[in-house]
Amino acid sequence: MTRSSLRHLPIATRLRVSALVLVLVVLPVAGSILAWNFREAVNSAFEQRLESLLNVVLASVRYDPETDTLVSNRQLGDARFEQVFSGWYWQVRSEGSYAITSRSLWDQRLPVTKTRGMDVRTIAGPRDESLRLVERDVTLPNLDARLHITVAADLSEVHTEVARFWGLLVASLVILGLLLVGLTALQIRWGLEPLRRLERSLDAVKQGRLSALDTDLPAELARLSKAINTVLKRDQTLIERGRSAAGNLAHAMKTPVSVLMTTTEQLPEPQRSDMQVELQRLDEAVRHHLARASAAGPVTLGAEQDVDKVLVPVITGIEQLSRRRGLAFSHDVKPGIRAWIEPQDLQELAGNLLENATQWARTRFWMQVRFNTNGLEFSIDDDGPGMSEQQRSQALERGGRLDQTRPGSGLGLAIVRELVDLYGGELALSESPLGGLKVTVTLPNDGQ
Repeated sequence: MTRSSLRHLPIATRLRVSALVLVLVVLPVAGSILAWNFREAVNSAFEQRLESLLNVVLASVRYDPETDTLVSNRQLGDARFEQVFSGWYWQVRSEGSYAITSRSLWDQRLPVTKTRGMDVRTIAGPRDESLRLVERDVTLPNLDARLHITVAADLSEVHTEVARFWGLLVASLVILGLLLVGLTALQIRWGLEPLRRLERSLDAVKQGRLSALDTDLPAELARLSKAINTVLKRDQTLIERGRSAAGNLAHAMKTPVSVLMTTTEQLPEPQRSDMQVELQRLDEAVRHHLARASAAGPVTLGAEQDVDKVLVPVITGIEQLSRRRGLAFSHDVKPGIRAWIEPQDLQELAGNLLENATQWARTRFWMQVRFNTNGLEFSIDDDGPGMSEQQRSQALERGGRLDQTRPGSGLGLAIVRELVDLYGGELALSESPLGGLKVTVTLPNDGQ
């Protein structure tokens, strides 16, 4: 996973991953610490038990001067000292020949080290078992020789207890980890619920079911929602004001230009021709920039449109125009196609493409509107003279025209190109199956 993809991870995924990492790191560390402390506690308790048994052995040993021997009561309260090679042993040795052992040692002896105080260590027993050994030197009344007392016990008991604890600990930590992950997931779900509500509110506004975002949210998100509502209201006001100004300007310019065109009829021929050319250029430039100003562009927050219903007035007008010119016009606009596009932009786009087709078609032209994986696709075919590949490339360049051989400024294509660019779509020219030109416009339809 790249750094860029990590930056785009959803918030819920980030929180779940961080919680999982925390559980996978903290619980094993905590378990290791608990296991280490438990092992140390068990070893300490085991050694203290051996020290207690050593004191019991010391209390049971006495010197008999009459027989010049050491005497011991071997009953230490643990039957394992009486079982041969049971793993539990004690031994008393002197610097001389005195020596007594537990029955469990049989004919074996425990190794002796010279020590004055208490010594604790681990050794190998008679059967190579691991023994924990406690030993010390003592003196008895009426006996000059020092005695070395040793008690040893098999560590398998400690290992078994530690292993049992480890099993219980691992099971407990696994259950605790699962509980923590589950509770964290519930916490994340509950904590992010306001964001999901805000997302649903955005979808409702985008689809036109609401006019503003819901503000019944936690304080932080409520402030954000109010700020977005303020921006939406301001943008809507600006769009409506701009369209209204564009419409007013169009009406204000139409009459003066018409009057000037009529007035030029009274001028001498050289002046009349020059004036009409300039007025025509002025009229087309005004129409062009007014069309750009009135285009809203892609709908970020608005209603989804039924394409067939929006195109009804355009199709009706083109049918009347084609009948007057003796052209056959057909269309394939299936019901149910919906698109995120302003109705005025959709009508402007289709109208300009169809008007251009009426100028070039010899006998017929047709329009198809469909929805595919790339988005909303318009295609207009005519049986006119068509264009060469070089002409098509030139027409697609900025400032190019579809009607290079006829008078005009290519206003229709310019408006179409502006709208296509606004919506991030594509404009393509190709050879039509009817023999003329095929114009294809594809607009993404993701609602963004």
